[in-house]
Amino acid sequence: MRKRERENPCGICGHYHKYEEGEVCGVCGHRPPVAPAAGARQQDSAFPSEILKEFLFLGSYDNASRSELLKTIGVSHILNTVPLCQNLYRNSFTYHCLQEDKTLQFDDAIQFLEQCEREKARVLVHCMSGKSRSAAFVIAFLMKSRGWRLAQSFQWVKERRPQVQLSDGAQQQLIEYETKLFGSNVSMPAPSFTPADSFPSLGFGFPKPAGDIQVPTFNQQAPASIFERVSPNNFPTNFTFGAERTNEAKLPDSNNFSVISSSGGDSMMDST
Repeated sequence: MRKRERENPCGICGHYHKYEEGEVCGVCGHRPPVAPAAGARQQDSAFPSEILKEFLFLGSYDNASRSELLKTIGVSHILNTVPLCQNLYRNSFTYHCLQEDKTLQFDDAIQFLEQCEREKARVLVHCMSGKSRSAAFVIAFLMKSRGWRLAQSFQWVKERRPQVQLSDGAQQQLIEYETKLFGSNVSMPAPSFTPADSFPSLGFGFPKPAGDIQVPTFNQQAPASIFERVSPNNFPTNFTFGAERTNEAKLPDSNNFSVISSSGGDSMMDST
């Protein structure tokens, strides 16, 4: 078997693979960008995506390898979320490299980012593609430092870097981290990573009730916060069914209630 000749190392990742010929690096997985199809818009840029103005940037290993461009936008610190990716410019930037682990080390990364924010330093967070692993750390930082829920944090990052595509593992760990930060009683549903239009309606085949549905209302002041509880001893003083209507209907006498047999054609189960 002929021994493979030792070529020059890749100018981006520093490992030995034929980058120009499209060969994937066997060490860190670095590969040349795929050319977009005809008419498709090129999403990737030589510049990283600015997530928080003049502070937090999200990008790929290719972005991290462009030292002159990083200096142009004022980046001085780099958070490397993939240990196999070499820190190329130790003399020019302050690096923090996370340890290899299946569990994403959110607290370690957030501590470094909070220090950068206190020092008013601009920081780049990167993985290999800048789509999943590094994006998950940025989302976790927004949840912890800004007090945002997972849905809001994900939407914020997605709008500023549309190519973000979280893996199933990253999604699950972010959901668990949200529960750790805010508790199990969430006030907002977890973000839906699948368009809502793809789910079928849960009407079970029953016809939708015609007209507006009367909602019972209580003459009682609502709590100022969704986290405040109403005392069980404070019962409503007056209950009115359909109080939202202009013409207020009187309740029938309690002795005059009658049961109307169902003909089987109109079912009101949808209204419950």
